[in-house]
Amino acid sequence: MYMSVELIGVVVTAFAVLVTLGSGMFAGFAWVVRRIDGVEGKLSARIDGVEGKLSARIDRVEETLSARIDGVDGSLSARIDGLQAELTEVKIGIARLEGPRPHLIVGR
Repeated sequence: MYMSVELIGVVVTAFAVLVTLGSGMFAGFAWVVRRIDGVEGKLSARIDGVEGKLSARIDRVEETLSARIDGVDGSLSARIDGLQAELTEVKIGIARLEGPRPHLIVGR
């Protein structure tokens, strides 16, 4: 089979274009991967720093909140105990006003 020089030139040029595009894409992807790895390292360090600050702040807020809840719990317990004593006195007062319960069978 006979191939002209022009046809061989076109085939070689197409192959060269494909190789050039392929190597360019490979180099571009390699650059993107390298850049992402660098950014990931910076972000990891930054996140670790923020995580330490944030966990310390959360612990401080948790301690403050626990102290406030304990204070409210103590005051509520005292108020509930006071209300319970007052309710008992009210029940006794109502029972005295109503008098004894009427008996179903009256004794003669």
